[in-house]
Amino acid sequence: MKEIRFHGRGGQGAVVASELLADAAMRDGNYSQSFPTFGAERRGAPLMAFTRIDAKPIRVRSQVYEPDYVIVLDASIGKSQNMTSGLKPDGIVVVNSPLSPEGIKEAGIVVKGKVCAIDASSIANKHTGSAIPNTVILGAFAAATKEVQLRSLFEAVKSRFPEAIAERNIQAMQEAYNSARTQGS
Repeated sequence: MKEIRFHGRGGQGAVVASELLADAAMRDGNYSQSFPTFGAERRGAPLMAFTRIDAKPIRVRSQVYEPDYVIVLDASIGKSQNMTSGLKPDGIVVVNSPLSPEGIKEAGIVVKGKVCAIDASSIANKHTGSAIPNTVILGAFAAATKEVQLRSLFEAVKSRFPEAIAERNIQAMQEAYNSARTQGS
């Protein structure tokens, strides 16, 4: 089983990203589950969401404490909390940041493992007119991990959003897939 933990802030689409990833995994023929956890429901408040992917039915119903992957929609959270807590030794962290993977660590953002950096907010703004990074970071996740096929993510987005919005998000995901930068720990 592969476990993914999302870190973001309310309004960045972490919960939707978790759901889209689970949908794409099912389209690839896997079982999946997605669920959020958050406190005060307000824009800007830190939150986590979780996705599990497996070839067989998933019976676990707890939060993800030892993720294979961590997806970070707001790198500033890493200055106040260890987002990579429990990350497996061969884990990958996908971070929304204009910094390079090396620059992320130099900036004091707490990460361990391999780091994939993508300026998801800028790519989202360019293609959709909004800096919400959720779909874009999934394109980078697909490139860095190969856990889901990009075409399955496209199909999940098409089923979730109206056609015009879906097409702009798909273009953004494709750009992220092509430009994601990964660096080992």
